[in-house]
Amino acid sequence: MKPPVAPDTGLPAVCVCLKILTKRADFVRASHALRQGTSGIHLQARKRAEGEANGLRVGFTCSKKVGNAVARNRAKRRLREVARLVLPEYGRDGWDYVLVGRHEMTTTLPFDTLVADLRRALRRVHG
Repeated sequence: MKPPVAPDTGLPAVCVCLKILTKRADFVRASHALRQGTSGIHLQARKRAEGEANGLRVGFTCSKKVGNAVARNRAKRRLREVARLVLPEYGRDGWDYVLVGRHEMTTTLPFDTLVADLRRALRRVHG
């Protein structure tokens, strides 16, 4: 059985698996580093020290201000998909990124707007 082919590239369509932040200490370190807010996403980013970890890592969080558990989970699902699409191209190795959901915006904004917001935030953080 052949794997599906990505449109316009002729290459196999593969899942981009991102390393996920799980420890609170990593989230806290990212919160004290660079920050960039957009209408739909708040991005926190930090360059890791040498030898700390390899590759880029990403974490997702939504406070209770976003809504009930259903709304928070929907926001995090949307953030995960946006990160899966944008970070392999615009992210940098050796960096940790935390995507924070925004009250009523992350779940209601059009998906294309969220993608554009993350791209803009990453350009500002790295530029």
